[in-house]
Amino acid sequence: MLARLPLGYLLLMAAFATFVVWFAFQRWIKMLRLTVAFLVISVVCCLGMIAVGAAQYQQWNARQMLVLYSFGWTGLAIGLFPSRKILSTLGDEWRRGVQKDTFVYPKRYTVAVCTSVTVMSLLAFVLST
Repeated sequence: MLARLPLGYLLLMAAFATFVVWFAFQRWIKMLRLTVAFLVISVVCCLGMIAVGAAQYQQWNARQMLVLYSFGWTGLAIGLFPSRKILSTLGDEWRRGVQKDTFVYPKRYTVAVCTSVTVMSLLAFVLST
């Protein structure tokens, strides 16, 4: 259903999803090099998803893969939202040079991220076919 939209709208949807995750990451971590690297990795992941979709047996087209990418990154932003305080604290410690042996990320936040990405990916799959 969404894959029938014009390619320009799907590119805007992917760009918006990338911007939302990048902006949230920049706001929470506040390390420009890390967030720029994250932005570059996001674009490479989007292009990689399109290439893998074209190489599969089912031949997913670029429109379907853009829908999956957009919903996946939106799910990531939603899932990381509850852990924003921990990420801000971690970013502050990194900037100050505090060295820790371990970083404890509570399981409830891991469950939130996995659940939101899974639900959004399933929704994208349904809406893109």
